[in-house]
Amino acid sequence: MTPRFDYIVVGGGSAGCVLASRLSEDPTVTVCLIEAGKRDVHPFIHIPAGFAKMTAGPWTWGLHTVPQKHANNRSIVYVQGRVLGGGSSINAEVFTRGHPSDFDRWEQEGATGWAFQDVQKYFLRSEGNSILSGPWHGTTGPLGVSNLVDPNVTTRAFVQSCQERGLPYNCDFNGPQQEGAGPYQLTVRNQKRCSTAVGYLRPALSRKNLTVVTNAFVLRLLFEGRKASGVQYSVGGKVKTVAAEREILVTSGAIGTPKLLMLSGIGPAEHLKQHGIPVVHDLPGVGQNLQDHYGVDIVAELKKNISLDKYNKLHNMAWSGLQYAVFGTGPAASNIVEAGAFWRTSPTIDVPDIQLHFLAGAGAEAGVMTVPKGQAGITLNSYLLRPKSRGTVRLNSADARIAPLVDPNFLSHPDDLRLAAKGVMLSYEIFSQPSLQKHIREICFFNTTKPSLEECEAYVRQYGRTSYHPTCTCRMGSGQDAVVDPFLKVYGMEGLRICDSSAMPSLLGSNTNAATVMIAERAAEFIRA
Repeated sequence: MTPRFDYIVVGGGSAGCVLASRLSEDPTVTVCLIEAGKRDVHPFIHIPAGFAKMTAGPWTWGLHTVPQKHANNRSIVYVQGRVLGGGSSINAEVFTRGHPSDFDRWEQEGATGWAFQDVQKYFLRSEGNSILSGPWHGTTGPLGVSNLVDPNVTTRAFVQSCQERGLPYNCDFNGPQQEGAGPYQLTVRNQKRCSTAVGYLRPALSRKNLTVVTNAFVLRLLFEGRKASGVQYSVGGKVKTVAAEREILVTSGAIGTPKLLMLSGIGPAEHLKQHGIPVVHDLPGVGQNLQDHYGVDIVAELKKNISLDKYNKLHNMAWSGLQYAVFGTGPAASNIVEAGAFWRTSPTIDVPDIQLHFLAGAGAEAGVMTVPKGQAGITLNSYLLRPKSRGTVRLNSADARIAPLVDPNFLSHPDDLRLAAKGVMLSYEIFSQPSLQKHIREICFFNTTKPSLEECEAYVRQYGRTSYHPTCTCRMGSGQDAVVDPFLKVYGMEGLRICDSSAMPSLLGSNTNAATVMIAERAAEFIRA
């Protein structure tokens, strides 16, 4: 007999854990959460510095982009979480929400009721900040937020160098003023990562009306006419089906969600027919409009081993592990991406259009540049906040187990290349300020001491990569390419919503995890209403 639930949540990532928790607060309904990855039990997930171990391996989908024709035809590692908690279990724990104008723009793009004044209360509802309070911050929400206790000496030097370059100090990027430089607030509680699996789902696991299925690969959605009726998935080599009495809520992320819809017959009809998939609903916008931040790193080798790279040596690593186990402090309590900045490429624009991430180490992530072996380094990553390039997610096969074709189409718009190059120049200038220069032996991978804009453009093409912020592939709004309405319901279907980052109308000017949590909070309220 097919198990039946009121709500089925497909994808146990940042949004899925929020939805499963919020909906199961009502004891009169039943909820099933289905996740392809494992439970979040590995210690690397919960130690803040474990982020460096998370960008490759069994906690990700192992994706690569198609060759990027505007980035020297490179196929770029494209990390997406495959574990309970999704991106919130493997990201760098940076807590930024976006600029208020981003959400006002969403409303102008057809997402009626999603202006900043409409969504701010959902941010506050989700946030459990242990340091900041007032009208811009929540203190009692499930998502723990805190300050890094003891930043690395190079992080302090970075913040000072930014001030020497002219960027003001800012201790709160989520307050009334976004621009400036300072330490990041982190999704960390009591020196441990607070993913949505920890903050939202874990307290709900004892509820009898909530069923969580992990290691379950969803094959397709099932329909009765245009009504979503169930989910077919594979677990332990067996194909199983669950039925939905009320709604199916897809939260598989900006890559997984359009893939699943297309496998199930919802998407561009011609593309589906090419793969022999029966068309349930011709919805051209599914898989279109992929937007991501194209990050470019610059790396510097240090004169002395003072960055977190010193803990790559076994004896230092053992000591830091012991310090963390006993006291919850030390380098293992660092998220590595300890500080950042928001700035403008031109004084004539109103809001920051560049974001910087400072890493107190080098080579922390899969596929990125590093310093010579045995040396210590630091990294500064920059990206354009609102790129104009648009990409796609397309099926590679009708077999659900085959990875999709991911094409962010990075740098396809000339403005993106020009402004990304300005971000690299800004990074180089910050590394050249006195507070960092006293520690730096060499800024690596540059042929000249002060690169020109043209040299920076060449550098951008060669070394840029994803910043792990894919969005907008099932865009909320109106018009031909819109997939969901402002209540997150899929156009032309019944009992089906998309409640994750794929529903964003356009890319935010910051990291995207906090806004994904906000979307799920709001979706839960829509559904309960």
